[in-house]
Amino acid sequence: MSQPASGIRATAPDFCEGMLHYGKEMPRFAELGVNPVIEAGKQAISKVDDRAVFQTLLGADALRYTTLQLCASKESGHPGGFASSADVYASLVMLGHTNIVTEVGHHAPGFYSAMFIDGSLRDMGIHTMNELQTRFREREGLLGHLSGAIPGLLAPAGPLGQGQHFAMAGALLNPEKLFPCTIGDGGLGEPYILSAMKHFHMAYPSVTNFLPVLVWNGYSQEHHSMVSLHSNEEMIAYWKAHDFEDVILVDAKDFDDADQQGEYVDSTLFSFDQRMAFMRAVLEGVERAAKQGMNGKLTAFIIKQLKGAGVHAQGAKSHNLYPGDNFEKDNIAEGLKRRALNPEAWSLVGINFERAGGGPAGRTVVTEFERELPDIGALPVKEFAVDEKAVPASAMAEMVVAVGQRDKTFVVSNADGNEASNMKVINEGLIIRHPTTDDLYNQGPNGQVYEPLNEDACAGLAAGLALFGGRSLWLSYESFGINGWPIVQTVTQAMAELRRRTPSAMIMFTAGALEQGRNGWTHQRPEIENYIGAQMKNGNVYLLYPCDANMIQAAYQWGAYSWNKGVVIIASKSPLPVYTTMEQARNGIKNGATVLYETAKAEGKTIVFGVTGDMVYLPVFAARDQLETKGFRVRIVCVANPRRLYRPADVAWDTVATEADNTFMSDDDFNALFDGDAMIGVSGGGSAALEPLLLRSRATARDVFGWKRGETTASPTEIMAFNGITPEALAARAEELAQ
Repeated sequence: MSQPASGIRATAPDFCEGMLHYGKEMPRFAELGVNPVIEAGKQAISKVDDRAVFQTLLGADALRYTTLQLCASKESGHPGGFASSADVYASLVMLGHTNIVTEVGHHAPGFYSAMFIDGSLRDMGIHTMNELQTRFREREGLLGHLSGAIPGLLAPAGPLGQGQHFAMAGALLNPEKLFPCTIGDGGLGEPYILSAMKHFHMAYPSVTNFLPVLVWNGYSQEHHSMVSLHSNEEMIAYWKAHDFEDVILVDAKDFDDADQQGEYVDSTLFSFDQRMAFMRAVLEGVERAAKQGMNGKLTAFIIKQLKGAGVHAQGAKSHNLYPGDNFEKDNIAEGLKRRALNPEAWSLVGINFERAGGGPAGRTVVTEFERELPDIGALPVKEFAVDEKAVPASAMAEMVVAVGQRDKTFVVSNADGNEASNMKVINEGLIIRHPTTDDLYNQGPNGQVYEPLNEDACAGLAAGLALFGGRSLWLSYESFGINGWPIVQTVTQAMAELRRRTPSAMIMFTAGALEQGRNGWTHQRPEIENYIGAQMKNGNVYLLYPCDANMIQAAYQWGAYSWNKGVVIIASKSPLPVYTTMEQARNGIKNGATVLYETAKAEGKTIVFGVTGDMVYLPVFAARDQLETKGFRVRIVCVANPRRLYRPADVAWDTVATEADNTFMSDDDFNALFDGDAMIGVSGGGSAALEPLLLRSRATARDVFGWKRGETTASPTEIMAFNGITPEALAARAEELAQ
């Protein structure tokens, strides 16, 4: 262990318990490090002077040191990428901007280090470096990639290309705050990042209080980044082409006095004077970027510095640690010693970070509070008569308009068009947000309908708004939904972990495969229902299958008043028969299933059809007619909310931190619905949602009919027949099973 000067070590703050190394005072410490530059009662530095620059530099080194020791404690984790961003992260903190998100899950140990130093992690029982190390990458601790459940962290980060959505959602809901978002140049290869921000800026030109921070370090996870050969001019032009009025780039190479080779250099190898000069440039640049963003000028900040700056290795080799990369390994030990602070510096950094932004991030960032929402009251309901025909999608649309008119922060996103989904009334009532005003197309600059032709951007903004406390709805064709689903999956998992309530993420997929015959298999992708069906076991994801225009209203109403859930509604845009009363529809959604039809006064064997979908009931009811002529008794059950039909032990409901839902159908109620001599599950899409029937049904004779693959057809009847879902096939299999 490096030994400090005599007597100094006794001044180390309590949180330093477990620090392996302490270093000597940095030059000018006695002059610039006497008192915290963020004064008591203040939230940020008052000006960029030598004291502010020096103490920000200490903060950057503290972040690097903590990140490297943290990763080495488990011989695992990713220190290199965050290390190259430490200077800009410290600058944001010292300027009081702590509502920081990232698209780089690999920066997790750096973000945890920041939350540790500012005191946020004390709410998790983490007070010392020893405790930080013990809880890192452990269950109920600090998971390997960011989670918004960690005090002070606003949003999860894992899949690349998602963080900007959280920053934009935060900015839209909180115009008085700045939302920086760090982006890695490895992740910049994701095509959606800049295009999403460009569309958002065209739709919301006055919302500029999000600040993308590109960490341009030349490397990705295992190789050079795809943009590593760009010149500074090319990189600036790239961002300006995506609507950024000002792109502030600080290149460490311009300050290098250590004769480093290559376009990417490590600022921690500079002389002290040049380190100060570089730190000043970063701090001043971030200050300018933040002020411009808060005052209507869309700005990006780029820090160009070698990956791994100041830790154990450089380039892609600094990305992560492997087994054996521990404290005793030479390069790690040397890296720690180079960045080690004297104990008084640790005290200084801790006080500054804790005061920044008004207190520990875990007590001050916007997502630590439940957002106050307008009361949307009772939503309008139109009850259709049983046996009349009505369009499910259109019936729901009227309710969506009412939500938007009562909550002006509500946003509907849709890439492929509401009108195409028979939901034009949403465009008429809420208006497509577009710089060009045109009444014919229901568009204008103040609309609430967000329509980038990119499902990632649609899902990203809608999911981000829900996570940050706002209401939203993502509408998509089922066939394209998979392009945006990963961020919804990330958000719903985060919602399960949150310690506060937030509106459920609401999604509706229209134009199912059965309606897309002439478009062919490119528009027939109901396999996403199996993806979501598997997620139902997570504990807070609900895949709803309303059978008609009444039940879809019950489904949306149920979801719109729920919290911390992912609610997905699958429905058609075609006129279909109404099977339920409104009361029956509500009960079906609430309880999980409801009987649509049962043969009266029949004494033959009982055939039970458990069905998910709406259009697929057409061949099921036709099969009923064939079976009844042969003396069978038929019961048709709408499986409306299959999550309710699982057994409690099948679902991780008890892992949900807020609004845990342990409502499941009892065995007696389940058996009353599904007992019979034969049971057939039928789905017009993926069959995963029928799993509860197979797990719980007492019928020994049972089968499943569902989607197999797409094809170009002239009608829904033909595409169902292509997949073996015909009245004849259903009736024949039922008769065979009942023998």
